[in-house]
Amino acid sequence: MLTKEDFAMLKALATRGVYQKDIAAQLGVHPKTVSRALQRGTAPTGTRPPRGSKLDPFKAQIDQLLADGIWNSVVILRRLQAAGYTGSSTILREYIAPKRLLRAGRATVRFETPPAQQLQSDWGEIVTVVAGQPTKVHFIVNELSYSRRFHFWCAAHSDAEHTYEGLIRAFEYFGGVPQQVLVDNQKAAVLLHRGAEVQFNPRFLDLAAHYGFAVRACRPYRARTKGKDERMVGYVKHHFFVRYPRFASWAELNTQAEQWLREEADQRVQTTVHEVVAARFAREAPQLQPLAATRYDTAYLAHRHVSWDSYIHVRGNRYSVPADLVGQMVLIRIGLDGHLRVFADDRLVATHQLQARDSGWVTVADHHAALWAAVSGPVEERALAVYEEVAQWN
Repeated sequence: MLTKEDFAMLKALATRGVYQKDIAAQLGVHPKTVSRALQRGTAPTGTRPPRGSKLDPFKAQIDQLLADGIWNSVVILRRLQAAGYTGSSTILREYIAPKRLLRAGRATVRFETPPAQQLQSDWGEIVTVVAGQPTKVHFIVNELSYSRRFHFWCAAHSDAEHTYEGLIRAFEYFGGVPQQVLVDNQKAAVLLHRGAEVQFNPRFLDLAAHYGFAVRACRPYRARTKGKDERMVGYVKHHFFVRYPRFASWAELNTQAEQWLREEADQRVQTTVHEVVAARFAREAPQLQPLAATRYDTAYLAHRHVSWDSYIHVRGNRYSVPADLVGQMVLIRIGLDGHLRVFADDRLVATHQLQARDSGWVTVADHHAALWAAVSGPVEERALAVYEEVAQWN
């Protein structure tokens, strides 16, 4: 755009007979700009009338739709087109974009729980080096909502048995049990969550009854309900596993984790409450419920049918049981250490250590003594002539 100084020079050069294209080259503008300025006789005013938008007549309707909770731009576009809008979806999205900051529900009010009321539980995973090999490590983080003191435990799996074990270890680390445990919707805790209907895993309810805590599940797809604990998953990843990138064994990993918790995590100043976690926990600890008198058995629980040869099938291999149980159903428990226990009518009848699939059947000789006794007796003896006759016929 030409300034007043540019127009004064332009007019002076034109009066001296300089060609318009040369004036344009000297001023750095297009020759048509020079021509229009000379025809106008004055410098440009620098203002342009505002250009209208095809969206303008529909802005009130858009604002009303947003107020009614309709934020989907495609839905709004279809409503406007039905009302005669012929513009593009781009200018519609550009109009809506800055208003999204005002959308109801976007802000979350932080809810602080009283001491000993709630513990939040969640799983995370990371790849690190264990025993010299890159290994996927699953770790469960259990955090007390009031004090922000948390415990985490690492394992090779994040199944139900490890979930229950991780919770129990957290209770033992805190020296007590909160009134309520808030979990995500993993199958270890929640079998179904549809609206207000929640069906909890029976074993999780059994664990809750054993330790005396109430169970609560987050609404699906609402991670903010359990935000404190999910932030701790990231905290463990970016602090503990960055500081300690390799471990000689799983045992060393979990030992190092508890040492780090006591020396680092418990001593940090929590940024929300602006207080040292250990000091805040000191006020919470006396209000926790006492631990159960006996430790809950987290072993895998299932039933197996005893085959005719007095074996049961477990994880790709076969294990012997006493012969008098042939044809019956038995209860098996598998500990996290791979220790297999077999029960019949609440009576422990066999124990084994789980073996690899290709290691062969696992047999205890005494289990089959009765079977051998049943087939023992005189053995028929045949003369060799019998076999010679068969050979001649062949």
